[in-house]
Amino acid sequence: MAAVVNQKECIGCGKCEDVCPVEAIKVVNGKAIVNDECIDCGACVDECPVEAISL
Repeated sequence: MAAVVNQKECIGCGKCEDVCPVEAIKVVNGKAIVNDECIDCGACVDECPVEAISL
């Protein structure tokens, strides 16, 4: 399982990208994208100011 980003809610702020310990999330074209390296730590979920990320 990996973090899931609600693309409609994501504002592309990059806070999730900054906090990810394994660099599994990147902001591309103004939206966060999670790759296969995600370890389900939940750091991005806690950091997202618009609650656009879930596990």
